[in-house]
Amino acid sequence: MRTQGGFKQMRKNKKLTYLFLLFAVSFLLIPAPAVFAEETDHLTPDEYKKVLQGGVLYDKWYAETGLDLNASHPTYPAAGKKNGASTWRCKECHGWDYRGNNGAYTKGSHFTGIKGIRDYVNKRPSVIREVLENDIHGYDIKMPKEAYEALSFFVAYGQIDMNKYIDVSTKKVRGSVINGEKIYTSACIKCHGANGKKINFKTPEKPQYLGTVANKNPWETLHKIRFGQPSTKMVSLLFLDIKSQVDVLSYCQMLPAH
Repeated sequence: MRTQGGFKQMRKNKKLTYLFLLFAVSFLLIPAPAVFAEETDHLTPDEYKKVLQGGVLYDKWYAETGLDLNASHPTYPAAGKKNGASTWRCKECHGWDYRGNNGAYTKGSHFTGIKGIRDYVNKRPSVIREVLENDIHGYDIKMPKEAYEALSFFVAYGQIDMNKYIDVSTKKVRGSVINGEKIYTSACIKCHGANGKKINFKTPEKPQYLGTVANKNPWETLHKIRFGQPSTKMVSLLFLDIKSQVDVLSYCQMLPAH
């Protein structure tokens, strides 16, 4: 015969069992963490390498591959205001923010009327490569064949939604200046200097420093923070998470522009 204490213990055990089962079921129903297209943790080392190479090629592929171009691209839009080698750059039509005529290049000296590449995020690289090899891009006699795949991987897995981090109207960046300074001091200060003025990107008469570019064109600066500068030894910070990359940009905007 069960005692009163025995019934109480049995009820307690049933309650504990019920709570355990409820917890277990709830745990199973929690969705798995999403793989963000903007992070590169899900890529294999070989895929990561292709994304990194593709990001540099997107910037200025002919400089990275050592090709000397002089004539303008035969299919560069008549609406465009550029000429010569710059018309071959991917970014010249699709923009540093990857949004083309719907982004920072919706007007101004870089406007071409060509759309961006945001629709190709997470598409199969083989599909993107077919687009790159069409007659409009006209790379068949110019771009080395091995560069096609790297560019395809960048378009699929390397581009990010810069509007998440950069205010379109003010060009200000949403990041931690304090963390950005730590990273800058570790990875960037040797070449750019403590005040970002060790390298002048323009002329002595009209100087342009890191702080100048970071505030004038944060999209370009973020792209180069992530992938580096073509045909130079600039370090890529793609191995950091996106938040840290944006933090570096936030600190760069605090550097003197003049």
